[in-house]
Amino acid sequence: MSLDKPLFVTRPDLPPLEDFLPALQQIWASRQLTNNGPFHQRLEAELCHHLGVPALSLFNNGTTALLAALRALGLGDSQGGEVITTPFSFVATTHALRWAGLTPVFVDIEPDTFTLDPRLLQAALTPRTRAILPVHVYGHPCHTAEIAAFAAQHGLKLLYDAAHAFGVRCASGNLLCAGDLSILSFHATKVFHTVEGGAVICPSVDVKRRVDRIKNFGFVDEVTVSELGINGKMNELQAALGCLQLPQAAANNARRAAVDAAYRRTLAGLAGLLLPPVPAVAEHNHGYFPVQITADFGCSREVLVQRLREAGILARRYFHPLISEFPMYTQMPGAGPQNLPVATRVARQVLCLPIHAGMDEADVQRVTEVIRALA
Repeated sequence: MSLDKPLFVTRPDLPPLEDFLPALQQIWASRQLTNNGPFHQRLEAELCHHLGVPALSLFNNGTTALLAALRALGLGDSQGGEVITTPFSFVATTHALRWAGLTPVFVDIEPDTFTLDPRLLQAALTPRTRAILPVHVYGHPCHTAEIAAFAAQHGLKLLYDAAHAFGVRCASGNLLCAGDLSILSFHATKVFHTVEGGAVICPSVDVKRRVDRIKNFGFVDEVTVSELGINGKMNELQAALGCLQLPQAAANNARRAAVDAAYRRTLAGLAGLLLPPVPAVAEHNHGYFPVQITADFGCSREVLVQRLREAGILARRYFHPLISEFPMYTQMPGAGPQNLPVATRVARQVLCLPIHAGMDEADVQRVTEVIRALA
């Protein structure tokens, strides 16, 4: 098996350098490298149109966007309090809570969608609960209606980590408009990226104005600082790359969908390998292909990971370990594995296979040959 094309987390779908050079020359000529420049403004407008959202504020990364969203909702203050969330996510989700002085309270996930189980919210509620932070894991929508009803009943803020949900469309409405705010990540591993980057999806221009102030140190004008802010601005180079990437989003998604279908076709029926459920959405972004390796498979997940890497293929145990298993979170409410049986099991079984717009049938065959040989 040839290793001349390693299937690592690379970006083969980057635009040609010659397409980026005119934008780079324009930025250099304008001498405006950051601070709400023309490419920044253009990307915000084009993303609003592409995603069908009322307003959004661009950020230098998704973690900063999450920090700013918490403060915009009045949660990053000195009051502290608890936020009900999931242990099955990237650690930035709860890191942002801790940086904001908030305590994550973990509840278990559903076995099919891998998202926060709304039936467990009531048991996690305390007098200190101030908000809920669910995650649309792998682009699977959370049960937004049930979670919204619970939040409204108890006067809780509702903030969605939608880092995996770019371009996901539900028949019932715009997923990114669920809750009070949602955040996106435009990290280089995402289906749409600006190398590093993120955004806060806002329900109105007024809310966007507040978020914009927070990401720019709290400045209202040149001499007025109205509140505690942070430097979360996206620069012009990132924004220009995003402007080049966005027109390719539909074509890239179609190529990812073909890879998804090829995996399902070639891996169907293998004992001990569970294929991911097809998301119940009108349009999926095919950002991840998480299989689960159970005890009936021919080897352990760890052996499979090693064999794939020996073949030049990077498959990630994503998310393993659970956030609740990291030392700074083991003492948080709900963190014990006895409270998180589904999340604990999935974290020990899950394996995200490579999927990106640069893959073809031959690449899928490379991956599946290794898997089938061990099965």
